[in-house]
Formats: sequence, C-alpha cells, structure tokens
Amino acid sequence: MDLSTSSRTADEETLLLNDTVDGVVDHKGHPVLRFTSGGWRSAGFIIGVEVAERFAYYGIESNLISYLTGPLGQSTASAAANVNAWAGVSSLLPLFGAFVADSFLGRYRTIIVANLLYIMGLGLLSLSAILPTAGASGCQTNRTLPCLPSQIQLIVFFFSLYLVAIAQSGHKPCVQAFGADQFDGQDPQECKARSSFFNWWYFGICGGSLGTVLIVSYVQENISWALGFGIPCIAMVLGLFVFLLGTKTYRYTVMRDEKNPFLRIGRVLIAAFSNRGTSPSLEATKEGNLPHQSHEQFKFLNKALLSPDGLNQDGRVFGVVDVEEAKAVLRLVPIWGTCLVYGIVFAQVPTFFTKQGATMQRTIWPGFDIPPASLQSVVSLAIFFVIPIYDRGIVPVARAFTGRPSGITMLQRIGTGMFLSALSVVIAALVEIKRLKTAKDYDLVDSPGVTIPMSVWWLVPQYLLQGVSDVFTMVGLQEFFYDQVPTDLRSVGLALYLSIFGVGSFLSSFLISIIEETTGGNGRDSWFSNNLNRAHLDFYYGLLAGLSAVAFALYLYFARFYIYNRARFV
Repeated sequence: MDLSTSSRTADEETLLLNDTVDGVVDHKGHPVLRFTSGGWRSAGFIIGVEVAERFAYYGIESNLISYLTGPLGQSTASAAANVNAWAGVSSLLPLFGAFVADSFLGRYRTIIVANLLYIMGLGLLSLSAILPTAGASGCQTNRTLPCLPSQIQLIVFFFSLYLVAIAQSGHKPCVQAFGADQFDGQDPQECKARSSFFNWWYFGICGGSLGTVLIVSYVQENISWALGFGIPCIAMVLGLFVFLLGTKTYRYTVMRDEKNPFLRIGRVLIAAFSNRGTSPSLEATKEGNLPHQSHEQFKFLNKALLSPDGLNQDGRVFGVVDVEEAKAVLRLVPIWGTCLVYGIVFAQVPTFFTKQGATMQRTIWPGFDIPPASLQSVVSLAIFFVIPIYDRGIVPVARAFTGRPSGITMLQRIGTGMFLSALSVVIAALVEIKRLKTAKDYDLVDSPGVTIPMSVWWLVPQYLLQGVSDVFTMVGLQEFFYDQVPTDLRSVGLALYLSIFGVGSFLSSFLISIIEETTGGNGRDSWFSNNLNRAHLDFYYGLLAGLSAVAFALYLYFARFYIYNRARFV
C-alpha cells in the first residue's frame, strides 16, 4: 500500500504513519501498516510450510536406518554411522544457510530457493528407490533373494539425501525467523503474540512429525519405498504453494544499513584489538555513551569506539550500536556451550531409549506387539498436551505475577527444561537397573533374544519427561537465539540453536566410542554390549545425569550474569 496517496486528509495521513511498523516493508518495498500485514494471518502461512517440511524431513529420517539395512543392504553399524552423519550435517549446515540469507539473499528468497532444492532432492530420492538393482532377478518382489543396490542407485540416493540436507540449511533457520518477523517486538500486544508464536510453531512441528510416523513409515514398510519418499515430495510442493499464497501479507525486515552484519561485528573485534593500548582517560570519555551494565561486560570491546583518526570514516562503523551487537553475540557463547549436554541427552531418545524397549514386554493384546520405536510418539503427545496448557494456562498466571509478556524469562524457561531433561535420564537409569535385575531374577542374562517379563510402559515416564523438557528448553532456545542476536543476524541465531543438536549428536557418538573402547575388549562386555542384559546402560545414563548436573550448574552461573540485549522482551 502506498502511503503517499493524495486523497487522504492530513489527520488520516498522520494516523496511518503512526500505525506503520518500523524497520519492515511489504513485498513491493513500501512501509507496512500494522493491521494489514504480519501477525497471525501471515504466521499461519509460514507455519504451514514448516509443518510440510517437518513431515518431509521425518519421512526420511524416521525410517532411514531401515532403508539402509534393507534395500541398500548395509550393516547395522554402517547404517547407524550414515544416519548419524547425515543428521549431524543437517543440523550444522543451517549455519551456512543462515549466513547466506542474512548477508545476501534475505530470508524470503532463501526459503523459496531452499524449498525448490528440497523438492528436487525428494524427487531424486524417490527415483533412486525405483532404479534397477544389482541383485538377483525378482529380488525387489521376493525378499528371500539377495537384492543389492547398483552403483548408480547409491550415487543418486546419497546425492539426493545430502541435497535435502543442503535444502534444509536454507529452510530451517530462515522460515522460523521469518515467521517471528511477522510480529513487532516494540508493540506490547504483538510482543505477547510473538512469544506465543514460538509455542505454536513447535506444536505444528510435532504435528508434522507425528503424521509421518503414522502414515509415511507404514507406506514405506508395507507398500513402496518410492511412494514413501514421494509423499513427502508432494507435501513440500503443497507447502511451497501455501507459503507463496501469503506473499502479499508478509512483513520483510529492512537491514539497518548496507554493510554485511558479519563484517560490522568483525571490524568491531579488530578495532578493539587494535586500540588495546588507548589511554584510559579518553576511553572513559567515549564509554559514557554505553549502557551501564554493558559497560562492565566484555569491556575490552569498548575500545572499538576509540578508532584512530581517519579509520572511522562514516561515523557508524565503530558506533555504540556496533559494539553492543558484538557483545550480544559473545554473550550467547556460554549459554550455547552449557546447552550441549542437553543436545547429547536429546540424541538418546531414538537410540538407547528405543533399544531398552526392544527387550521388554510390548504386547497390547494377543498377536499385536507395539514397535519399540513407537514409544517416541509419547514425546510428541506430551508436547501436544503441554504446549496449550503452558501457553493458555501457565503463561497468563506467571504474567500476572511477573508483568513480563512471556510470563517467565527465556533463560528461566530453558533452565526448567534442562532440569527436567536431567531428571529424565535419572529415571531412565533407575528403570534400566530394574530391567537388569528382572533379567537376572528370571535367569535371562544370557538369553538376549528372550523378552524380559517387564512391561514397556515402565519407559513412559522418561519419554514423557523428555517431551515436557522440550516444551521448555527447545522452544525457549528458539525464542532466545532469535531475540538476542542483532536483527540482521536472526537467521544465524536460529542456526546456532539448531547447531546445539548437531554438535550434541556428534558428541554423543564420540562419547559412545570412547566408552566402548574403554569398557570393552579383552573378553569384557562393554556398557553397550549387543546383549543388553550384560550391558550397562544404567551406568551410561548415570554418566549423562552427572554431565547434565554439571552443565546445569554452569548454566545457572552464566544465566545469572547474562544481560539481555532487549530487556523489554524478557
């Protein structure tokens, strides 16, 4: 909408101008009005494309190990290594995608390009499933015959798999940042709505993943792998269509200036280092422009304000705002580091939690045993029930006491989830102790193929607590890393949040390898013995609980001294 229309009266023009949203424009580059753009109307389109993307992603990830060990004929160890490598790369590549979005393309264009790559990758993945194999004739219809993949099939499969990872690197950090951009943090009502947006965003993600578990996995196992990969492809096409429908309603963030945000922060760091010998009297004069609390934190960066003659040519390169941006980024580092153990615990849900369930009694009624992996749905169901209670019940009550739009601070929310996550592995250790005792009591220690007479429902509490912890920590991390980075780097902020789980996955694999090497060998059963009745997952869970306690203590220490970048949002 063009605000310069001459037919408006002066009073109408003043009212409209006062109702525009600072720092954003519409798809044509014009200033936007608050009530004709953004908000939940625009966020709905963006949540729609994210639900489609999660449906597609888990359509691959949830059953990938079955495809690798089945049609592609890989060993369990090789398949697990490939799954972990792909999952880790998928969680770390968003740092690159966010850099491209925040520095060059912008979030909207990056989302479109990423979705087109996603569709291409899923299409090629479906194609790889129908390419001729190198096995015996008729092996695809007769499972008793050896069915080995051809070289071209492997090339197309892994190319398409990592093309999806590259596509996700652009989609994942940008689409959530773009969704949160639809709410103006300077408006009290929209600030509340934005905090709520992160809750319902995660609710939608769980809906997409749960739909995959219930539909796509069945199609892949019982009908066709090609169709099972094709359905997520169709979902992504529909998701992109929904996203494009909202183009005219979106708010597009305007960068603060034309300089690359990474370049601005980098030059601040260089300038601070270059001016390390500046006289204190001049430094004190310059630092008077800084907020008092920030003045004391990362004080060495304040020297960037003291650029030599001729270096600060435009008066803004080393301004107070630039110094504060650099400090905001550095303040995130200890919070990011102390959350890595949470990422390690998160990686146990689809692995060892599932392995526990595979040894236990899973009969619902005669002739029907629930798959051990299906207990992961308890996590999604917990999120489904807890998010509405948190958003509509806990937050309003907390808001009445604290006066904060989000009820509690973002760091309080993250810390609550970290505590619950630590509690979940403590319970997992106790349940594992009981499982091992039951195996010993029934003389089943050396009978790994025999079901232990202990109900799989004993595992529900640890899954349930992990789901509740996700509501607090995962959603809290999303909001925190979006809100506390400079505006131009919000996609990078969400990529940093995602990297917690990528690094956590790699650290989990590294920790398992070290423990396997240390506790196994020389005829001994390691903590992760193939015979779980002789393994010691209880020791491993105890170790994770200890690491979680240490990480939580360090988190509390750093959170205590954390200075929020925008205090009105906490």
